[in-house]
Amino acid sequence: MNKATLVEIVAESASIKKKEADAAVSAVFTAIENELATGGKVQIAGFGSFKVKERSERIGRNPKTKEEIKIPASKAPAFVAGKTLKDSVNK
Repeated sequence: MNKATLVEIVAESASIKKKEADAAVSAVFTAIENELATGGKVQIAGFGSFKVKERSERIGRNPKTKEEIKIPASKAPAFVAGKTLKDSVNK
């Protein structure tokens, strides 16, 4: 499923226009993105939570040249599924 399909489903389910559904879906994504960018966490009951994981600096290897390279520390968004979501997937 992509964003366009999600917008269609939201529009149909909520009986609203696609343009309004697109605005709503985009607003949700933007809110999650903004919260994670400030180091926060987003918890949606029954669905799961989004958080930021910090990756420490590490040594990697260029597979082509076998040369060691330093991979800098970084932050990455992560999603942890809630119990309800896990249960519905495992039916």
